[in-house]
Amino acid sequence: MPWIKRTWKPHEADEWSKEDWLAIILSPLSFILITFGLALSLFALTSGYIMLAAGVVITIIMFWIIGPKLDAISSEYESKQQEYLQELEEMQRWEEK
Repeated sequence: MPWIKRTWKPHEADEWSKEDWLAIILSPLSFILITFGLALSLFALTSGYIMLAAGVVITIIMFWIIGPKLDAISSEYESKQQEYLQELEEMQRWEEK
């Protein structure tokens, strides 16, 4: 079993897991590193370039971790939304007749 789960079923993805906690930790860290890295790189400081690169790498890792879980939840939501729209359209057609 891998440490980071990459395949999710919608009902599993709705529960809190270690992937969520990793995203909670990495999200502000990437924001801070990108913000300070961009500001310091505008002054052409080496530490700014390093912070900016680290922030981009952490952001990519964060999306790699949480992306499959968000996709699973999103696909379930889209299917429910499609069913609701079909039901609504059927109700609207009934009222027009």
